[in-house]
Amino acid sequence: MERDPLFFKRLQNLQSPEYLWIGCSDSRVPANEIVGLAPGELFVHRNVANVVVHTDLNCLSVLQYAIDVLGVKDVIVTGHYGCGGVRAVLEGTSLGLIDNWLRHVDDVRHRHADKLSLLAPDMALDRLCELNVIEQARHVCETTAVRDAWARGRDVTVHGLIYGLKDGRLSDLGFVASEPQEVEPAYLRSVSRSSGIVLPVPADLRPL
Repeated sequence: MERDPLFFKRLQNLQSPEYLWIGCSDSRVPANEIVGLAPGELFVHRNVANVVVHTDLNCLSVLQYAIDVLGVKDVIVTGHYGCGGVRAVLEGTSLGLIDNWLRHVDDVRHRHADKLSLLAPDMALDRLCELNVIEQARHVCETTAVRDAWARGRDVTVHGLIYGLKDGRLSDLGFVASEPQEVEPAYLRSVSRSSGIVLPVPADLRPL
């Protein structure tokens, strides 16, 4: 308040975000701080392992509200390296009730098991974190909220990014889709990429 006495007054009328961030609940991955945006400039949904499930009405409601009410143009699915949920899946560790939620990540592991088996454990964890983002970004594109928005000619783009806890870098995984016919090429392009590629992120986002 001392540095910015009008902060809260401005904040009351500042809900006009251009971006929806779907990220992990991990306390080390605070969305606004990572991209350098102020409160009101980024709409955020978080859950364990940044999963997008077609029966999760919480996530779907956030997505629909962001697009139809707030007019968000960019939906950004962001995972992070070293994700505890992804690690539990890869190592077969039981964490209790959350094992049911993490079955969605286990589906990703099964889908890419042949490639993951060729990697050393640390590299396999990094790669599964990336693949999970890519799969969830594709799920976003398959939701009714996004499909209906595209059918109405709305400008909505879905991205897949990943954050590095070790270096604070936000990396583009190559998944970018702005219309239905771009989804499958984006998916194939991103899953074929090697791990650790750092690319430009959506305009105006400023990684640390």
